[in-house]
Amino acid sequence: MPDGTDLLCIRPRGVLRGAVLTLVFTGVLATAAATGSLPRQDPAAERPGASPGAGQRPEDRAPVDSAALRRAAAAAMADGKSGKKAAEEFVSRSGDRWGAVYDKREYEEFEQALDGAYTGVGLSAGRAAGDRVRITRIQAGGPAARAGLRTGDRLVSVDGRPVDGLSVSEVVALLRGDGVPGSSVALRVERGRTAWTQTLRRARLATDPVSVRRLDDGAVLIRVEAFTKGVGTRVRDAVRKAPAGAGVLLDLRGNAGGLVAEAATAASAFLDGGLVATYDVEGEERAVYAEGGGDTERPLVALVDGGTMSAAELLTGALQDRGRAVTVGSRTFGKGSVQMPSTLPDGSVAELTVGHYRTPAGHAVDGRGITPDLTAGERAEERARTVLSGLGGGS
Repeated sequence: MPDGTDLLCIRPRGVLRGAVLTLVFTGVLATAAATGSLPRQDPAAERPGASPGAGQRPEDRAPVDSAALRRAAAAAMADGKSGKKAAEEFVSRSGDRWGAVYDKREYEEFEQALDGAYTGVGLSAGRAAGDRVRITRIQAGGPAARAGLRTGDRLVSVDGRPVDGLSVSEVVALLRGDGVPGSSVALRVERGRTAWTQTLRRARLATDPVSVRRLDDGAVLIRVEAFTKGVGTRVRDAVRKAPAGAGVLLDLRGNAGGLVAEAATAASAFLDGGLVATYDVEGEERAVYAEGGGDTERPLVALVDGGTMSAAELLTGALQDRGRAVTVGSRTFGKGSVQMPSTLPDGSVAELTVGHYRTPAGHAVDGRGITPDLTAGERAEERARTVLSGLGGGS
């Protein structure tokens, strides 16, 4: 998907009356826009913002006052200043880690990213040891791939600005730049003992977030990189077309999230209705349910890691809590907050955290993540295939 952690947020349509709900999913956007990431954790995935105070649980923080935010932006505009900048400062002071403010063009880019298109360089970035940033994925045929960049390369700076210590969302913002196809961005890259500066031109890129293939043992591998529009139906179709008795390995590693509705539809492929998650919006509890008619008998193993975020964690939690899948890999990211958009006087849009979601068993995800049933590192896929075979999912 998009640049690397140019994040993508998710926003569930129709879940909240008269409003669009967002669940951040950081990675997809980033990737997507690889520089130009999907903005929004559904709007923007990892946007700059203060972390929760020491000892305070993310879900206990009071939501940002959207009315006060609009007043601050309006007051700045009345003084001849930037309403968007005033809103950004307001959100930063609020401690809303996932809050973000987008101008009209940025928000449109985010919308397009949810359709599987973005402007970027075609790379995904993630945090490595020592606050360093490394390239975690390269999109085939994109500017980064054509320039010879590789997964594992260290990203030192973007347009001369060092990226060590920056949040993923900030790196994504630098990669995205103005989001104009053809604009250039200079990346300082290290590979082993070699370092060089590579200038890339952003391009309009399309992503295919779902891939399906038959494994040697007869099982079916379904990899989902992001929950953009239509992904839930594609997962459900893939399960329905799988040979009778064949197990499914659902690979959610590196999935930065996306639309809640798409994650719920994907859950419907494996569940016969029932609860997927609960979430609160300004103190009022809501729920997300799967549709009936899913395949509840086919052996299923879900692969997750530290890059599994937001909507992908929502799906993981539902499958794990309801005993539908064995989860294998490493602890997920821990992005379980819900964002909702608020239009400001100058036309920009603020995505503010309004609540947090929980798994069917009531477990909070934000700041905690989900611990898989079986912990596995570099050989996670091999372990997952062994588990699936033991469940009767292989030939």
